[in-house]
Amino acid sequence: MEIEDLLSADNVVADFKASSKKQTIQALSRKLAAHLGLDPRLVFDKLLDRERLGSTGVGKGVAIPHARIEGITEITGLFARLAAPIDFDSVDDQPVDLVFMLLAPEDAGADHLKALAKVSRLLRDDRTCDKLRQTSDASALFAMLAQPASNAA
Repeated sequence: MEIEDLLSADNVVADFKASSKKQTIQALSRKLAAHLGLDPRLVFDKLLDRERLGSTGVGKGVAIPHARIEGITEITGLFARLAAPIDFDSVDDQPVDLVFMLLAPEDAGADHLKALAKVSRLLRDDRTCDKLRQTSDASALFAMLAQPASNAA
């Protein structure tokens, strides 16, 4: 599984403006729901339900909100580079400016976990995150995210 299996160029947002965690999740879930032909409220509610279990702010300015959704057939992602960092209740109490949202089918099981691990590994790399933070062009962001892991550094 590669990042380009989870993410398409039209699901990359540069300089996304948001002032709160809830606003970020709501706006990004609306965009991803539209891409998948889903009810935006359903997607938002599922993502909020997951956040209630514990923040998906994984540290170092990165958040990976995710949920399982009935009615989709493949794991789909959306990446946003925020124009300004926001509080996301992250595990390290640092604000978030890189968000990779993932939606998986209800029965995705191990594939959902593999996708989360893939995104987490990519965004754990400080050099990759630095490059993403310095880029305000969506197509360049997609190219950085989609390149093979061996060239990510």
